[in-house]
Amino acid sequence: MNGARLGIAGQSTGVSQMAYNEALAYAKERKQFGKAIIEFPAVYDMLSIMKAKLDAGRSLLYATSRYVDVYKILEDIERERKAEGGKLTPEERAECKTFSKLADAFTPVAKGMTSEYANQNTYDGIQVHGGSGFMLEYACQRLYRDARILSIYEGTTQLQTVAAGRYITNGFYGTVIADMLQTGQAPASIGSEDWCAAEYLPLKEKCAKMAEKYNEAVAYVNAQKNDEFKDFVIRHLYEMAADIIMSLLLIGDASRAPELFNESAKVYNRYAASEIERHYSFVMSASADDLADYRK
Repeated sequence: MNGARLGIAGQSTGVSQMAYNEALAYAKERKQFGKAIIEFPAVYDMLSIMKAKLDAGRSLLYATSRYVDVYKILEDIERERKAEGGKLTPEERAECKTFSKLADAFTPVAKGMTSEYANQNTYDGIQVHGGSGFMLEYACQRLYRDARILSIYEGTTQLQTVAAGRYITNGFYGTVIADMLQTGQAPASIGSEDWCAAEYLPLKEKCAKMAEKYNEAVAYVNAQKNDEFKDFVIRHLYEMAADIIMSLLLIGDASRAPELFNESAKVYNRYAASEIERHYSFVMSASADDLADYRK
């Protein structure tokens, strides 16, 4: 199932890419009040966020795929050596265990977030098209219908939060984020200390502040010692962790290739910071006593 979920993350990224391409092309050619609608702030703001979500989701997909590749390769090596009477070295076994855990923790986040972003981007793609977005001759209406299944099959987004839940409450994502703040990668041993270009240090500092709020929110939820309350707010913690991780991945991408990722790194960092505030406010103002208001 993890393999299928990773495949759907790839599908979701592809749908997001096409939705963005279609919206961008239409915004450049459609004119209102004597100029292309892409020149209006309300439109280019929407397009820039679509692109930032697309790039963030792709970065998360690639990171997850790399973790899967490493532990799968080590498992293949182990099988080959066993056939010859050998085995993995202690160092290789430890590495396999590390990357297997990273793959298991990142897969539900990659599947959940990229599929949700595909739904959001196709929705916004129709909005950019206006009334034309409902017409069959435009691809955006098909993409919108195609995207809907992505957050449902092979485990709904709600189920992805359940799969990720133990990695939230046991502090694993917090450790991953700490590693990434230090070296840009998890585990820290495969990153580098100069992973963040000087231009993006302010974005990294914002991520560090987001991480503080995330860790505080996790500690607050754990302190309640109430499983129902934890399940009630877990989606908020899940998205907080994902937003920080994707922002850090984009900062690393922009540091290596600013010509490709400069704008998305900045736009997504700002978007993530606002999302962290929203989720943090909800979690920290809630308690088990509030559950009665939501039960049906």
